[in-house]
Parts: sequence; structure tokens; C-alpha cells
Amino acid sequence: MNIKNKLRVGIGFIFLMALISSGMADYYLTRLSNDSKAILKDNYRSLVYVKTIEQALDYPPKVNIAAKLQTIETNISKEEQNITEPGEEQLADSLRSNFEVYKLSVANPQITTQLSSKIRGILYNIMQLNMTAIEHRNTKATTTADQAIILVSLVGSLCFLIAFSFMVNFPGYIANPVKELISGIKEVANKNYNKRLVFPAKDEFGDLAVAFNQMAGKLNEYESSNIASVMFEKRRIETIINSMGDAIIGIDDRQFIIFANKVACSLIGVSEDKLTGQYAPNVALENDLLRNMLFVNQPKMKLFADNRDSFFTKDVLEVTNDDKVIGKVIILKNITDFQQLNDDKTAFIATISHELKTPLASIRMSVKLLEDARVGEVNNEQKQLIQNIDADTHRLLQITAELLDAAQVETGKINLHFGSTHPKNIVEYAVKAIRSLADQKQITININCADTLPNVMADLDKTTWVLINLLSNAIKYSPERATINLDVKKRHHFIEFAVKDQGRGIDEKYLARIFERYFRVPGAETDKTGTGLGLAIAKDFIEAQGGNIGVESEIGEGSRFHFNLNINNAL
Repeated sequence: MNIKNKLRVGIGFIFLMALISSGMADYYLTRLSNDSKAILKDNYRSLVYVKTIEQALDYPPKVNIAAKLQTIETNISKEEQNITEPGEEQLADSLRSNFEVYKLSVANPQITTQLSSKIRGILYNIMQLNMTAIEHRNTKATTTADQAIILVSLVGSLCFLIAFSFMVNFPGYIANPVKELISGIKEVANKNYNKRLVFPAKDEFGDLAVAFNQMAGKLNEYESSNIASVMFEKRRIETIINSMGDAIIGIDDRQFIIFANKVACSLIGVSEDKLTGQYAPNVALENDLLRNMLFVNQPKMKLFADNRDSFFTKDVLEVTNDDKVIGKVIILKNITDFQQLNDDKTAFIATISHELKTPLASIRMSVKLLEDARVGEVNNEQKQLIQNIDADTHRLLQITAELLDAAQVETGKINLHFGSTHPKNIVEYAVKAIRSLADQKQITININCADTLPNVMADLDKTTWVLINLLSNAIKYSPERATINLDVKKRHHFIEFAVKDQGRGIDEKYLARIFERYFRVPGAETDKTGTGLGLAIAKDFIEAQGGNIGVESEIGEGSRFHFNLNINNAL
């Protein structure tokens, strides 16, 4: 039986008991009412008739005899019509016969006196008979009332006990399974998937318990398989991390170390069991390497490892979940071998460039002498060969100079000579240096540099070299008779130098790499004499002076290269 039917049966039973109780009460109240009505209707009226006849018999002799007889006649007739008790009819007949004689003997007082006494005796018997009936019916009504009180009390008490039991037990019947279900849900929410519910009743709660147990079982199976899968993935990732040659440390969002591979533990000098689960800033207080890894923004680090000076690069990877950072992974890559190769390469390039510079200068001087008519006349073919040799020599000298500058930057030995100078000085030196190159293509250079600009603190030679490089590139990439805008403006606390050309422009996908070493935009229409080092060296020169350099470009709109230098606030 389901809960709905149980509720119907329980409430119906209570309703039936209430109906029975009210029916019994109504039945006995009706009986009592009928008994009371019978007493009033029958016996009491007979007593009234008897009393009225007696009063009439007691009238004084002077009273109208006809009225007296009429009163007695009327009440005797009423009594004859109100016969209710056994024997009352005989008494009424006797009363009638004696009254008839009484009416005939009215003139004879002696006879009427005798008849009056006899009539009185009959009236007394009628009164006594009705009084006895009244007493009997009163006893009967009392008995009925007592029975009604007992039965109604019993039925009412039974209804009360049943209703009270229903009131006490039924809420528990509904609430206890619900409470147990809530407790089971909380256990499941706390990942106690072994929780089970037992409801013996075969109703909705029993079905609910079965469904809950099935759900908990499925969750337990899923959790077991999921935990096994997670543990497998954890061991697999730990194996991969420990097999890597790079030092790797994982930190959660609360700055606790959650893992560290063997290489990281070896570098830090702390065992894994003493490192994992520790609060990273506390460990960093006693470990310089970990402190540098956590709090020093230094992409390249030099450490003593493997019995030699080793070089490492630091990468910090953020771990996110729904755009929220939940931790980070710090990776130290050992680049000692690459650093050694790079140092050797830089030294080799510096040596070769330096060694080539002298013979190339000698060759160019010899070419100049060959072009001098005092040395001797040359024909047109020889003159063309000399011009080619001069152009190649110029290109080799330019490449050698750029390689020397690049080597100087890579070794960190950039010699800067800071001084306070007006931006206009830098502009004039640079424009003067490339004027002949611009005239060859009939290119106009519009200069916008106000005399009221403040001085900048910069290395004049390095900054002029950077501006010359930007102007040279603008001339190379601009068509003939084009216009190049050179704007120098004050922006906040620095001075910005900007060169805007009318060339083809640079594709957006190449803008991020434009300042990389040896990078050249694919398909660029140039004289192919560049090495791809100019912009990279320019970036190093500007950043070494505390400034920054950038580019803005769109295809068909030309390019705008700009760099800024700090204002000389000491003035």
C-alpha cells in the first residue's frame, strides 16, 4: 500500500470513529428528548386535567353550576383522549360514569357529596397512575442518559486515543524517513558512498531507499574507477616529471609546494619528503635558490651545480581553472651547454669580425686607389668591376660592424656614454647621415621636432645609430618620391622618436618577431644587403638606456617605428 492510500485509510478511520461517536451521541440525545416529550405530552397533561377537575369540585356552592359542570366535562373529555398508561382507560370510564350520576344529582347535596368523594378517589388513582408512569419514565431516561454518557465516553476516548496515536506516530512516519534521507544525502555529499538506507515498508519510501542505494552504489563504482584513473595519471605524471632533466616545482594557490622532481630537490638541496607539502615562503627563508625562484623576476640564473658554474632559465606556468589561477609550475632549464656554445659563438664572431675588418678596410682603400686616375686609366669593364668590389666591400664592412655590435650586446659589454642632449641634435646627425641615400630615391623627410622639447639622457652615438637604422629602413621600403615623417614629441616623462614611412607595410603575424635576431620579413622588396641584426641591435641599445622600442604597421598603410628615451630630470 502506498503512502497516499495509507493516509486515506488512516484519516478515513478517524473520520469513521468521529462519525460513530457523533451518531451515538445523536441517537441517545434523541431518545432522551423523546422520553422528555412523552412525559410532558402524556402524563403531565393527565395530571393537569385531574388537578383542574379537583379544583372545579372544590368550587363554592354559589358558583354557577353549569360552568362548574362544563369545566369538569371538558377536562374529563381531554383525559379520555389522553389515555397513555395501562388501567387508565378503566379509571377514565369510571370517572365518566360517576360524573354522569353527579350531574343528575346536583339538586341533592347529600348524593353529590358522596359522588364527589368517589370522583376524588378516582382522580387520585389517575394521578397516582400517571405519577408512577412519570417516575418510571424518569428512571428510564436517567438510565438512558447514563448509558449514553458511558458509551459516548468510551467511543470518544477510543477516538481520542486513536487520534492522539495518529498525531504522535504519523509525523514520525513521514519525517523519520525524510530525516534519514537527508542524513544519507549529506554522507554522500561528503563522499561516503558506502551509506545505505533501509526502509522496510513497501511504499514510496521503500522505493526511495532502493533508488538512493542504487545511486550510492553507482557513485561508489564511479569514484573507485575515477580514483584509480586519477592515481594512475598521478603516477604517470610523476614518472614523466621525475624523468625530465629540468627542475620542476609545483605550487598551489596558497603557496604550498605540492610536488618537486628529483632534479629540483637536488638543486635546492632538500629531500622530496621534506619539501612536499611545506609552505614555500617558509622554506625560501632558509634557501636562496628557492627564494630566487619564487620572488626574483630573473629569467636567467647562474648556479653552482654538477661541480661547475651552470646556467638556468626560469619559466613560470600558471595553472588555471575557469579563468581562476589555482597554482603555478616553475621550471628551471639547464642551458649550460647552450650558454657555452653561445659564448664560443660570440667570441668566434667577435674574433672573425675583428680579423676581417682590417683586410676589408685595406681592400676598400685599394679600390679607392684604383679609381684614382693618377694610378692609371681603367676601361669601362674594369671600372664596373671596381664598383662591384667596392659595393661588396661596403656590405662586408657593414655586416662586420653589425656582428661586432651584436657580439658586444650578447657579452653584456655595451659601453654606454650617457649625456644630456637635445633631441634635435640626434635628429640632425641622423638625417645628415642618410641625406644622400634619400636623395637617390628623391624621398622627402618631414621633421617635426620642436626646439622647446626638454633634453634627454642618452648615449648620443648609440641613439643616433638607432635612428639612422630606422630612417635607412624607411628609405629602403618606401617608393621613389615618397615622404617620410620623423616626429619627436614629449609623452609623459619621456621623449618619443617616431619614423613613419609609406612602404608596403608589415603583415600583423610578423610584428611580434620583427626585433628578433636574423629575422627578415618574408617577401620584403629590399636590396638584400641586410643581415637581420639591425633592429635587434637597435632594441638592445634602446633598452640598455632604459627606454623601449616598438612598431605599428598594416599592409598598404606603411610602418611606424618608434622608441622613447627618458627626459633628463636633473636639468
